[in-house]
Amino acid sequence: MSTRKQEQERARRRARRLEVRDEADAAARGRVQRTVAVVVAVLVVLGAVVAFGVLGGAEDEPEGGTAGTTASGCTEPPAAPGTAAELELPDAAEAEGTVYEATLTTNCGDIVVRLDGTLAPQAVASFLQLARTGYWVDSPCHRLTTGESFEVLQCGDPTGTGTGGPGYGYGVENAPADGVYPRGSVAMARTSDPENGNGGQFFLVYGDTEIPDPDGYTVFGTVTAGLDIVDRVAAQGVVATGSSPTDGPPAAPISILQVAVTEESS
Repeated sequence: MSTRKQEQERARRRARRLEVRDEADAAARGRVQRTVAVVVAVLVVLGAVVAFGVLGGAEDEPEGGTAGTTASGCTEPPAAPGTAAELELPDAAEAEGTVYEATLTTNCGDIVVRLDGTLAPQAVASFLQLARTGYWVDSPCHRLTTGESFEVLQCGDPTGTGTGGPGYGYGVENAPADGVYPRGSVAMARTSDPENGNGGQFFLVYGDTEIPDPDGYTVFGTVTAGLDIVDRVAAQGVVATGSSPTDGPPAAPISILQVAVTEESS
């Protein structure tokens, strides 16, 4: 027969066992809750990664332009050659007093230019050499301006960066005294050095343009056919680069595929 003291001791042991079991159950519930929380967090992260992969990344279009835009009548241009050249400056006498016709075959069609060796013999002699050596094959026209009184398409750099040259330079010829370049003019682009800054880059003027530079830019030709091609490219605007909304790479890319030059018959 149990004494009162023994009954009390058994009651205390039963209560302690219940406390231990409750603690174990609570610990187990905590582990389950923590596991669920981790799984939910992982799923949230994975969901975010999937959403970002679908909505963003490399498929985004560049600011200011439409990826893959082409002007009417244009095909996709080739990749730029990526290299310039190391050529010798040709003798201006080769072009002196002679008029040539140059056909610039582009991915948008042919642009025909009349080259005047009487007014700008050094620029024309250089143009002849670069055309004959294939310097401009597959070279992009890397710059378009669409501002008021400043409408030109700049071409002639095989690197497509605006910094490539043929390995030589020469001075300004036949620059307009008033700084006005009428629609259809073809002029040499140059560095800030008017004595040696001309190279292989040139620009086609598709809208009357004023460039108030005291040293000016060499006008060596006139577009006689195909200026409507430049108009169509210009209508697509530029790819904004952050510096100007009216000056940058053309949104509708245009490249020179080859250049053929013939002497104009008298």
